[in-house]
Amino acid sequence: MTITIYHNPKCGTSRNTLEMIRKAGVDPVVIEYLKTPPSRDELVNLIARMEISVRDLLRQKGTPFDELGLGDEKWTDDQLIDFMMEHPILINRPVVVSDKGVRLCRPSERVVDLLPVDIGAFTKEDGEVVNAGSTNV
Repeated sequence: MTITIYHNPKCGTSRNTLEMIRKAGVDPVVIEYLKTPPSRDELVNLIARMEISVRDLLRQKGTPFDELGLGDEKWTDDQLIDFMMEHPILINRPVVVSDKGVRLCRPSERVVDLLPVDIGAFTKEDGEVVNAGSTNV
């Protein structure tokens, strides 16, 4: 099974998600999207496959979201995507692509349904233990 993760190594949720994928025995394709952002077409495709709104993928914390006034409803989806292309930090993470689907994995245990095997218990970096096999994501 091929799994791709759009990853930010400075993000704990992203690191936890990556480790859960590796615990499943998968060596994923890791795309550090701040260095190598998806193309506009790829981003639009990911959003469609996740069946979420463009706004659902917008990250606020630690981004120019407020400075750019992106909470204002005047911005169209196309304009919001333009902002994400100009400022990739506005793309929330991690986004995981597998044969089982595409998902924004926040919290990290949302990746469980995309994995080829049950990984059982997993301890996150903050010490929280997740029983991935019984997670209702």
